[in-house]
Amino acid sequence: METPIRRYLAAIGRKGGARSRRTLDSETARQMVMVREAGRAYRRFHTLCFWSYRPDLVITRDDLPWVAEQLMKHGNREAWLIGRRVCP
Repeated sequence: METPIRRYLAAIGRKGGARSRRTLDSETARQMVMVREAGRAYRRFHTLCFWSYRPDLVITRDDLPWVAEQLMKHGNREAWLIGRRVCP
């Protein structure tokens, strides 16, 4: 491999390695997982529970109680179980 290409790949590899060494406390990691799961549930059950809201709505940590409530109130059993899981 040529030297300039090798230097470039080494530089971007160092950046990726530095970024991947982030540390998260367990509470923040749990919240990130709940937000991700709530977003998936919002998209999956949009026609059943969230039909009056924009389909491309971005779910944040502040939306978790609302998403859980809507899933548990208007959804089927599967939606209710997911709502219970994402409820903070």
